[in-house]
Amino acid sequence: MENLRTCSATALMIAIWAFAGVATAQVQTEIPPPVPGAKPVTVGRITIHGTSLQGNLEGEAVDRDVIVFLPPGYFQHKHRRYPVVYALHGFSIGAEQWTHEIHVPQTIEGAFGLGAKPMIVVLPDSKTVYGGSMYSRSETTGDFEEFIAHDVVAYMDAHYRTIPDRESRGLVGHSMGGYGALRIGMKYPNVFGVLYVMSPCCLSVHRPDPAAPQEKAFENAVAGMKSSADAANFPFFWKAQLATAAAWSPDPKNPPLYLDMPVKDGEVQQDVLDKWEANSPLAFIDQYIDNLKKYRAIALDVGDKDGLRFDTIKVHAVLDSYGMPNSFEVYHGTHTSAVADRFQNHVLPFFSRNLCFTKDCH
Repeated sequence: MENLRTCSATALMIAIWAFAGVATAQVQTEIPPPVPGAKPVTVGRITIHGTSLQGNLEGEAVDRDVIVFLPPGYFQHKHRRYPVVYALHGFSIGAEQWTHEIHVPQTIEGAFGLGAKPMIVVLPDSKTVYGGSMYSRSETTGDFEEFIAHDVVAYMDAHYRTIPDRESRGLVGHSMGGYGALRIGMKYPNVFGVLYVMSPCCLSVHRPDPAAPQEKAFENAVAGMKSSADAANFPFFWKAQLATAAAWSPDPKNPPLYLDMPVKDGEVQQDVLDKWEANSPLAFIDQYIDNLKKYRAIALDVGDKDGLRFDTIKVHAVLDSYGMPNSFEVYHGTHTSAVADRFQNHVLPFFSRNLCFTKDCH
């Protein structure tokens, strides 16, 4: 992590999780061994029209790839309905890459083979031109909150044998997806009933240093951009900052990128930084405690070698301060090393224990 010290303070918020999630991704993700006798799931690749994404200024795709995993027996038990778990991917990857990181369908099959109740698992794609939507609501990128909580959920309920009730819907995500799960979870307790937050990024924002060499180079590069396509060969951390700006400080009157950065002309733009801070869960979680209290169960986890553990611990402390039951674990691992194992042996069993598997759980 030594090279991260050259990044600006703003980039550091993103750099810690991004460096771990991309530079060390698949190769350091431990894959649990196949479970003997585990039955195969059915994998479907579909496209869902994102009504909530229409008219976005960045030209992001409105029709999005979604991967659906149907449990064993889905086609044999034609009158049975199932709970659904929506799993959100991290920054720089889409749904397809997410399948490799959590090693599905093997880990889903393994969870069922070890006793987890059958459920539908859905991986929606929320990757954008800069690498990620932040699962946020923005005129520039589109409304990815509503895309997940409404468009995807409504499609699944209309086309699959789901149990169309909040208590039978789970939401989970890792890294940027963990941020998304927490953000969307706080705002949509009427849609989801069980919440699992894995190694969430972006829980707080740090003040940038305009004098830092990286910040100056980045500012100059952004000033020379004619369109979002110009960022194709930008360093990873630069893309992460652009993605954050597109999601958290959109500006319909600032073409061609339609976003504002927290540093301009060598000066910190406090109004823009305020917008970024307003999108940090540690800044607004207290406003949504009543919503979080509506959940049947909440879990958080993070690795003991993950720089994101400090802010994740703070979220756990906030929940504890309000007397809210929540499962929390700091396990041995880095940002990505145990994601597949966690998904099979912790995430899906958690949903198996806490989701409603019938129509009358109220």
